[in-house]
Amino acid sequence: MKKIVLIGRSEAGKTTLTQALRGEKIHYHKTQYVNHFDVIVDTPGEYAQTKGLGHALALYTYESDIVGLLVSATEPYCLFPPCITCMANREVIGIVTKIHEPGADTNRATAWLKLAGCEKIFYVDSKTQEGVPEILEYLREDGDVMPWEQGKTKTK
Repeated sequence: MKKIVLIGRSEAGKTTLTQALRGEKIHYHKTQYVNHFDVIVDTPGEYAQTKGLGHALALYTYESDIVGLLVSATEPYCLFPPCITCMANREVIGIVTKIHEPGADTNRATAWLKLAGCEKIFYVDSKTQEGVPEILEYLREDGDVMPWEQGKTKTK
């Protein structure tokens, strides 16, 4: 699978999405440091929110194939400035999280990610797994066996 680094402000849903992508039980866990999980890099929101730590995110994008910018549909503002994706030396996708939460505004979150430069945008509810298979499929490379395919044999 392609390796993805997840970037977004605190409480955007990065760790919950990481748990969903890995097929784990969802539980709240505050990310205190950068976590590497096989093909997922989960970064603390403070790295994106603090100018002095933001430079570290660039290093993690170099180790990844895809950069995932997360914006919660419940956020009152967007952390990412317009046209920021051109600063990455990797493909950048947008991920709108918390799409079914009370007060969610997916149109606003989508507009922010498009303004940031994301052309491909996914919509996710990590708790119900909605949108998770689509992201996994997008990260798939030739020969990868997806979790839902394990144990199945291909017929000719």
